[in-house]
Amino acid sequence: MDVEKYFGSRYSGTKKFTQHDVPQANATGFGAAADDYMERGIDLNEQLIRNKPATFFFRMRSDAMKDAGILDGDILVVDRSLKLANGKIIVAILNGELLVRRFHKNFSSAFLIPENDRYKAINMGDFSELNLWGVVAHVIREL
Repeated sequence: MDVEKYFGSRYSGTKKFTQHDVPQANATGFGAAADDYMERGIDLNEQLIRNKPATFFFRMRSDAMKDAGILDGDILVVDRSLKLANGKIIVAILNGELLVRRFHKNFSSAFLIPENDRYKAINMGDFSELNLWGVVAHVIREL
């Protein structure tokens, strides 16, 4: 049984760290003149996390969304504060199991649509134990 469903609840570090805080080493003993004009590095937390308390990380354990570019083993950045909208990829809980699907709503009903022909769409009206958990904001993949 695979117990690892998601990583942590949120990022708890600081965004005040810059490259100027990293000590420079030079073989001559002096820093380079360009060090004063060095750009600060990219902080992935600033780029990927909009709302820290509402952001969670999940590892995808299915090929149900492969045609949407989400592959088995990818890390999903899920934000619970984002508004649910038609066409968004979401994480839902169906009978205690986590699902990643595309949300589609028409006039009379709502569906969870997989992006793989091997899976069927789920009519949300057919299940009483279905909860929408959060919206997938980003996908991280190791190459």
